[in-house]
Amino acid sequence: MPDRFSVLDAPNRTYLWTQMLVEELVRNGVDAFFVAPGSRSTPLTVAAARHPEARTVLHVDERGNAFAALGCGRATQTPAAWITTSGTAVANGLPAVVEASVDGVPLLLLTADRPPELRDTGANQTIDQVKIFGDYVRWQVDVPPPSDKIDPAYVLTTANQAVHRTTRTPAGPVHVNCMFRKPLEPVEAEESLSVSASVTAWAAGTDPYTQYPTPVSTPPGPEAQALAESLGGTEKGLVVAGRLDSAAAADATQRLASHLGWPLVPDITSRCRRGGGQAGRVPFADLVLTSAAFREAHAPEAVLQVGGRFASKRLRLFLRDCAPQTWAVARPSPSRIDPDHRVTHHIEADVPAFADALIARLDDGGGATDWRRAWMTASDRAGAVVQTHADETDTLTEPLTATLLSDACPTDHALVAASSMPVRDLNRHGAVEGAAGPTYANRGASGIDGTVATAAGVATGRGGPVTLLIGDLALWHDLNGLALLQDRPVVVVVVNNDGGGIFHFLPIREHDDFDPYFTTPHGRTFEDAAVTFGLPYHRPETPSAFRAAYDQACQSGGSVLIEVQTDREANRRVHEELEEGIAAEVGAEPGG
Repeated sequence: MPDRFSVLDAPNRTYLWTQMLVEELVRNGVDAFFVAPGSRSTPLTVAAARHPEARTVLHVDERGNAFAALGCGRATQTPAAWITTSGTAVANGLPAVVEASVDGVPLLLLTADRPPELRDTGANQTIDQVKIFGDYVRWQVDVPPPSDKIDPAYVLTTANQAVHRTTRTPAGPVHVNCMFRKPLEPVEAEESLSVSASVTAWAAGTDPYTQYPTPVSTPPGPEAQALAESLGGTEKGLVVAGRLDSAAAADATQRLASHLGWPLVPDITSRCRRGGGQAGRVPFADLVLTSAAFREAHAPEAVLQVGGRFASKRLRLFLRDCAPQTWAVARPSPSRIDPDHRVTHHIEADVPAFADALIARLDDGGGATDWRRAWMTASDRAGAVVQTHADETDTLTEPLTATLLSDACPTDHALVAASSMPVRDLNRHGAVEGAAGPTYANRGASGIDGTVATAAGVATGRGGPVTLLIGDLALWHDLNGLALLQDRPVVVVVVNNDGGGIFHFLPIREHDDFDPYFTTPHGRTFEDAAVTFGLPYHRPETPSAFRAAYDQACQSGGSVLIEVQTDREANRRVHEELEEGIAAEVGAEPGG
């Protein structure tokens, strides 16, 4: 590569190490560095800022920046690096680390630390950072201060191992804790910076120092055969698609459901729910299951659950109570998804490889069956009630906002759903004929923290626009995440019902302690926040005004804040009325 960055041209040994570290990460595909300002991390920050192929994102809040790195990794399935200084700055990364660990998202944590002689001495901004993230990281290493007693090749092999550990199955966070002595600035030193011949040869090339094999998916032969024998021509089965991270996995899941002739129940994060033309799909399954008559008549004999977790609690409880004879979970991770202890087969495999192996061992289900048609008809009926609400309602409700937003979302936008009500409303009421782009949600630990930053990270990773549906408490929780939207296109749609609307659906609402301890009303709007962060702001009051505001925001190519104000009590009633109407419509359908 002409005029390539001269990685060994460093002012001192500290910068030799950090420049080599950043260079080796870039060679391994880690080119996004999310930097929070600090002193002890100066060598890491400057090395990333000066590297010609590194993309740096600067954000003052360590917690938010960690979530932004998480969002970037979630969108690309390649780790982004989080750079932060020592002390409590490191501890601020824990929520994002937990989410990345539980949901299998690659994330590289580059934290600066004091040298050994300053640890446990009362030195300023010094805490015990070794293993601070506990078992939530896939690997951690305590890197010593740069020294002429240590071959700099150590830095390269450590970087290679860190990337390998964060991306190999199960993917997740890796912590590289780097000790630095002063001077921290790139000042010229008189010391010799000689390196070994192997490092010199590495610097002259473009390949990583240590080569790790690309993970190869082994077709699950024996497991697929055992499962095929267990299924044995079962007609009344369901394919449930949880979180899928690639279009190939989504396509394979649809092929599997079609081959079996079973209904496909897609989660909002499965890449199978949005977009038209998918035969056998049951996108409104959560609402279909409001009908007791349908549940009783349509208990599956087998379930194939593909990918990660799904959002619908109603679906989970239905399957738990059905206790199908065969319940298989197939995903590329050894961890279980079985909170009700009903799973009979856990298959650790790449989803396309699993689907192909099972299809090869099972007879074609013969296309549409009465069983599949019954599920599809019920879903169509539920969807018709949702559409009638969209067509005939002249006020903005929360289900309607989810329907309008998903229907109008442009093809080049990714969709990010906040935890609590937004992800549930999109999963239940989202339009299915709109754009088929990916939908992301932090459903590993299902926290509301860092949601705006996550959306910004998704925009960074994809290099394209994002629409975020978020609740008011989640936005207040990550208000300074709006600072990340200055130079990346994120249309934020915040549903403001003045508190925690989801608690109106829980039993605590019947008790005197409910308000304000759970609802936590704040009495604010977000117009001033939009002004503070320089974002265009809209507050539409009708469905037509919302469509116009959202369309204008998407066409602007920048970040915009759209606020939809609703009432928590009215929201609960709307949901209940919709579900009662759907249960009545679906209950009229005879058993398949």
